[in-house]
Amino acid sequence: MTDPKLHQDDPAASASEVQNVFNRIRSEVQKVIVGQEDVIEEVLIAIFCGGHAIIEGVPGLAKTLLVHTLSSTLSLQFSRIQFTPDLMPSDMTGTEVIEEDKSTGQRNLRFVPGPIFANIILADEINRTPPKTQGALLEAMQERQVTAGGESHTLPSPFFVLATQNPIEQEGTYPLPEAQLDRFMFNIRVGYPTEEDELAIVQRTTTTDSASADQILSGEDCLRIQHLVRQVPVASHVARYALRIVRSTRVRESLDDKPDIVRDYLSWGAGPRASQFLVLAAKAKALISGTSHVTPEHIRSVALPILRHRLITNFNAEADNISTDDIVNKLLEVTPVDESDTETRTTLDSVTR
Repeated sequence: MTDPKLHQDDPAASASEVQNVFNRIRSEVQKVIVGQEDVIEEVLIAIFCGGHAIIEGVPGLAKTLLVHTLSSTLSLQFSRIQFTPDLMPSDMTGTEVIEEDKSTGQRNLRFVPGPIFANIILADEINRTPPKTQGALLEAMQERQVTAGGESHTLPSPFFVLATQNPIEQEGTYPLPEAQLDRFMFNIRVGYPTEEDELAIVQRTTTTDSASADQILSGEDCLRIQHLVRQVPVASHVARYALRIVRSTRVRESLDDKPDIVRDYLSWGAGPRASQFLVLAAKAKALISGTSHVTPEHIRSVALPILRHRLITNFNAEADNISTDDIVNKLLEVTPVDESDTETRTTLDSVTR
């Protein structure tokens, strides 16, 4: 890849470059993973934005394999942490050990980094560890550092947490608090494969043949893409459209202008981080689509994985079998783009970055 500074004045070149990288990585991942095109795209968007993602799906849907394969396409340090009820924060972040200098006999404390000191962290079955360990992960995700022995230790850059979670088996689990869920940019749902995809899976995995993904992107290149994503212009009317979608979920504010599905089924809505992630993810979606600016369609295309884990439904929703996905889809139907916002949409004078 080339330096993003070369493309600061050429948005079309930036879009072409990022789209090419995205297609190459997706092709490599699909050597191992059959189907799941939307899941692969959403994980890559999160990485291109520098965000974290939680991947939900029943056992056997290749969640762990997807993350491991994706890490193979990136020249980044990969670490898998299996979350269990007896996992302590120090098992993840690292600990201080006493080290003796044999020549002088002097003893000193030395910090030994834990597995979280890597670029890509696979937090496998994240809801199986107690809140104390989840809290340590929260600091790492938000602050990009860990604290041990009263000292802070900076994590490597780039840094991504890709967590997996089984949504149907809740025995012996510790549900993630809303504060930690909000740190995840995406909540990605992995569904069952189609019949043809499942046939291809069986045929691939029951022979002696094996496939592997080739390396495409370095850590430096990944940081450059994140820089390019943030340079994508967003017109004022598109940014306001994203805000209207998010703000319409806040039932604690005035209900006069809220859709019926919000008034009836939500007890809590999404915060400002949802608005930020919605615009940022739409920028990445625009680039991988080969477009140098964000449109309302890009906002809509990333709304589900960003909002579904930030909405809290009430008893009525459970009784009527209404999910957060149903609510988001309805909001996308009823929330219009404000065509009265006539700011110039074809020049950089009317965009926010």
